[in-house]
Amino acid sequence: MNDYRAMGAVIVGDEILSGKRRDRHLPHLIELLAARGLRLAWCRYEGDERAGLAAALRQTRAAGLPVLCFGGIGATPDDCTRQAAALAFERPLETHAEAPALIEQQFGEQAYPTRVRMAELPRASQLIPNPYNRIPGFTLARHHFFPGFPQMAWPMLEWVFERYYPHSYEAQSECSVQLPRAQESELCGLMEQLIERHPRARLFSLPHLGGENYIELGFRGPATATEPAFADLLAELERRQIAYRPIQPDPAG
Repeated sequence: MNDYRAMGAVIVGDEILSGKRRDRHLPHLIELLAARGLRLAWCRYEGDERAGLAAALRQTRAAGLPVLCFGGIGATPDDCTRQAAALAFERPLETHAEAPALIEQQFGEQAYPTRVRMAELPRASQLIPNPYNRIPGFTLARHHFFPGFPQMAWPMLEWVFERYYPHSYEAQSECSVQLPRAQESELCGLMEQLIERHPRARLFSLPHLGGENYIELGFRGPATATEPAFADLLAELERRQIAYRPIQPDPAG
């Protein structure tokens, strides 16, 4: 069964994969989803290659989750997301009835012959308004396609949430402690018991190496799930006489 609070993300661009540009979408998306009680189930980075991107979108389509896709919807030859989406969803690429007028409003005669190509979308796409420069993104079967530029994509992303996912769920929370000098192998039995007793909370174990070695052990998820799970964790640590300490605030903020 799909997690109705989960979403996927696809971030497109050779410039991301080569290190020429740093991705800013992922941290913003994690924060935005958490504020709405949603979570990111997975994120894929894909290059500007039509066949490879189409194959990736076929897989994300089969996964059944809503997907947020950033990048590659422009008009230059290296932008191939529109074409890849058409292949993945087995729909022809055609001029959207409303998109050319929006592009003409922004660029006038300079919309032709190149910029107007951004109006060519997979059949039955729904437009996503772009308040930055009117060039729309598009939605196709719970896949939402945005430009790669954050100043354009993020206001469009807010519109998609208000339009398609207006309900906010319980905000996600995280509770954890540090276990100095602990070994993960010695804690596996405890972790398995906690997971079984608290299925709605997601347990995590993060070893930290260098300086003083320790394990950060805790839960993330809805507060109604993480709080009792964390209380149970602390009780088990006390019962088993395993030393722990609260997480210290990061001085860097």
